[in-house]
Amino acid sequence: MDFPDRLHAYTTRAETALDALLPSATTRPARIHEAMRYSLQAGGKRLRPVLALATAELTGQPCVDPLPAAVALECIHTYSLIHDDLPCMDNDDFRRGRPTCHKAFDEATALLAGDALLTHAFRLLATQYAANPTLSHALTLELSNAASSEQLIGGQMEDLLAEKKSDATPDQLEFIHLNKTAAMIRASLVMGGLCAGLDAPALDTLRVLGRELGLTFQIIDDILDATADSATLGKTAGKDAKADKTTFVKLHGLDGARRHAREHTDAALAALAQLPGDTAFLRQLVETMLVRKS
Repeated sequence: MDFPDRLHAYTTRAETALDALLPSATTRPARIHEAMRYSLQAGGKRLRPVLALATAELTGQPCVDPLPAAVALECIHTYSLIHDDLPCMDNDDFRRGRPTCHKAFDEATALLAGDALLTHAFRLLATQYAANPTLSHALTLELSNAASSEQLIGGQMEDLLAEKKSDATPDQLEFIHLNKTAAMIRASLVMGGLCAGLDAPALDTLRVLGRELGLTFQIIDDILDATADSATLGKTAGKDAKADKTTFVKLHGLDGARRHAREHTDAALAALAQLPGDTAFLRQLVETMLVRKS
């Protein structure tokens, strides 16, 4: 199976699991479940579930089904997007090519939809892996750390604090990227590795891979916000400059940002070379992230 076919297969599996493992749109109260599904099923790259599924198959069939973990990751990611788009945060009208949750419903419903996706993620890890409490604990710990006030939420807080800041430093920028973006990408790889039964050294290598890939992903996001159009991105382009956010483009310029993205991609590939099993798909995925257009 070539790379596009395998990527499509992973994405399809994730989409099917998202539908199966979320409350139906008619579950009372219907409005909150409609809003959760509206945002969760809006498409997108499904990068985090794909990373988890692919890593779970590095050395053959995973020890346990990674799909609930993959869905939990996408629930957390989508909740963070819903909240990021709110008027009190980035105040964005479009996400994945259609109105954001608070525009399609209302601000209060969007807030609750994000809350519900956050809690549903941990409900999945508790129930779907109940037969393996050690694994359930490890998955929960990995995801809760990545989504915590010190990582995902902390990165978003630092991002807001860095707006219109003329003296932001490269260290502050790296903190934002490592936590707002890289933490969840790292968790995706490690949670897939846990489902595969990989040993501690391999899990540590996945953490390095996730760090470097996450930095590349966010740097390319910064570049695309500055260079692409809204139709291509599926969200409002140019909003970083408008908000005067601290980005790699702001601190290093386009050429410098591209150079940093290449360096982090090379570091990710070096980490990937240390992993066991068939890493061909992950290698192509890492390289694709460097040249993506949306």
